[in-house]
This record gives sequence, structure tokens and C-alpha cells, in this order.
Amino acid sequence: MMISSRLQWGRRREHGLSLVELMISITLGLLIVAALVTVFSNVSKSRSELERGSEQLENGRAAIEVLSEDLQLAGYYGEVNVSGAPTALPDPCSTDPVVWDSAMLVHVQGFDQGAGAPSCMPGSTIAGTDILTLRRVKACVAGTAECDPVVAGHGYVQASLCSTSGTPYVIGLSGTATFNLTKIDCTTAAGLRRYVVNTYFLSSDNGSGIAVPTLKRLEFNGAAFTETPLVEGIERIQFEYGVDTDGNGSPDLYTANPATPVDWNNVVTVKIYALARSLEPSPGYTDTKTYTLGNDAAGAPVTVGPFNDSYRRHVFNGVVRLINPSGRREAQ
Repeated sequence: MMISSRLQWGRRREHGLSLVELMISITLGLLIVAALVTVFSNVSKSRSELERGSEQLENGRAAIEVLSEDLQLAGYYGEVNVSGAPTALPDPCSTDPVVWDSAMLVHVQGFDQGAGAPSCMPGSTIAGTDILTLRRVKACVAGTAECDPVVAGHGYVQASLCSTSGTPYVIGLSGTATFNLTKIDCTTAAGLRRYVVNTYFLSSDNGSGIAVPTLKRLEFNGAAFTETPLVEGIERIQFEYGVDTDGNGSPDLYTANPATPVDWNNVVTVKIYALARSLEPSPGYTDTKTYTLGNDAAGAPVTVGPFNDSYRRHVFNGVVRLINPSGRREAQ
């Protein structure tokens, strides 16, 4: 009888959670889960915002770098010594080698806020934004190990290094022009360098059907124009040109629109201003800022915004020395 009573007493002490205890446990568990979800959500938002900021920073710097690298080569024509003063501004869309010849004197040519834009500009070009054309030849000789072969129908420049030659250079289409100039030995054929005309502009799409402002380049190979997307998220761009008025290779004044063909021939530096926009909106953010991108042709500040949307923006800028035109002046 005593053993049975102890067993019964032990069974009475063994019991589970009460309903109240269970509800309290569930509530505490839900509070912990909610806190963890909140922390995870905040971390995820912070990471997404950081990625958007990093992408915007990378795109802005990339735009300045791409433009700077090409501008540093503007006016490079290999062994050709370009001299003289232009009498008219050339057409960046011309396919006529005679026009290319005179255009070599205008190594850079801008269209302030798109005024007088070239006729070959694509329909996606954003209205009211700057356009920049630069001219040069490729740094490598066509057909060498590091360069593309000569292509029929493309434009090339051949310079004579023979002291007895009466022709300093030839510019024209491969297969049409007569490239018979020689090296210094007056026997070996001189190399050909492809003639390059690059026009930079802003497009309303990225080239893949997505509506995002994009820095693009219109490339001319002597036969056709090719539209190449470069950097997404570039919403506005502005150029100011440093004009050398005394011939020493240094800029004496800056203007967004040099007045004459001779002024364009005297450009030795370029200031670049690029407004980069994040590719995705930031939830809960409103862009109420204004942004200044240098000065316009009248000397007034170029100010844009506020956009009152959810995209973050930042202005990037740089100054590029045009090595070839300025270097030739310094050597005189």
C-alpha cells in the first residue's frame, strides 16, 4: 500500500505546460523572431543602399576616366605634323576624306547643351546636354601585332618620313586612296594609322532597351558610325574648354563654347563635369538638392535640380590636358 501511494504521488507531480505558460512562450518567441526580422531587414536595406552608393561612385569615376583617356589622345596624328589655322568648323558626320583633312586642325569640337548637334546623332540623344567630338589616329600602326589589320573602306592616315617626298601625308579610304609614302629609307612603305572620330553624348537608354541615362560614344571608322554604350547612370554632362591665346600651351581662359574655328584649334585643356545618378531609387529618400556643373557659354553657372525623386546623385569633375596640341605649342 505504501509503494502504490508513492507511485501515485509521483504521477501527480509529472505534468506539462499549462495553457498560460504555452501562450507566454509563444509570445516571447514571436517577439524574438520579430526583432530578428527587423534587424535583418535593416541590415539588408543598409547593404542595398551601400551597393547603390558604390555603384554610383564607380560609374561617375568611370565616366571621367573614359573621357579623360580619349581626350589625352585628341590631336594625335602619329608622324604627321599638323599646323595651320582652320577657317570653318568641320562636320563630325562627314564621310568625305577632304573634310577629314581640314578637320585634323580641330582636334576637339563641342556642342554646348546640344546646340547645332551633328546630324548623325542617334534619336536617343538627351536634348539639352553637351556633345563632344574628338579626332585623332590610333596609337598603333595597322597590321602590327598589337593593332587591327587594314580594313578596306576604312579611313587611314599615312605619313611620309622620306626627306625627298613632296607629300607629307595622305588621308583617305583603304582601297580608294593611294598610300604610297615611305619610311625614312625612302623605300619601305610607311605604316597606316586608322583615322578616329569619337563623339560622346548622353542617351536616354543603355543600348539594351532599358530606359536609364547612359554615356555613349558614336565611333566612326571611315565607313559607318557605331553607337557604343559606355557608362550607365550619367544624367548630365558639361564641358568647358581651356583656350590658349598666347601660344605657350597653357589655357588663358575657359569657355563652354569657343567662338571661332581658330579658338577651337587653340583648345589645350578640357574641364569635365558629370552628374551621376544611382541606377535604382532609394526608398524613403527624396532628392531636393541642386547641382552645379561648371558654367555655360555666357559664364553663368549650369545648375540642375531639384529632381524631387528617389534617386541619389553626385557631381564628378576633372581637368584634362590635351597632350598633343599643348605639347606642340610648348615645343615651339
